[in-house]
Amino acid sequence: MISKAITITNDTGLHARPAAVFVNTATKFKSEVMVRKGEKQVNAKSILAVLSLGISKGSDIVISVQGSDEEEAMGSLTALIESNFNE
Repeated sequence: MISKAITITNDTGLHARPAAVFVNTATKFKSEVMVRKGEKQVNAKSILAVLSLGISKGSDIVISVQGSDEEEAMGSLTALIESNFNE
């Protein structure tokens, strides 16, 4: 399992379109992908779960990935966030 802390910097945070892009990216991988904000951790492959975290601009989150393609999954998710969801 690998984990990475990252700060959300896009203006809308993980709401609506960015959340959908994040979840769609996570579902492309076989690995289990979890996202945590504060004490709450959810399945990153569930749009409702991700939206329930209320991740806004400036939020610090931790992404955890476990499985056969965990390195690739983490790289893709990190690149997506660092690109501000290609907005």
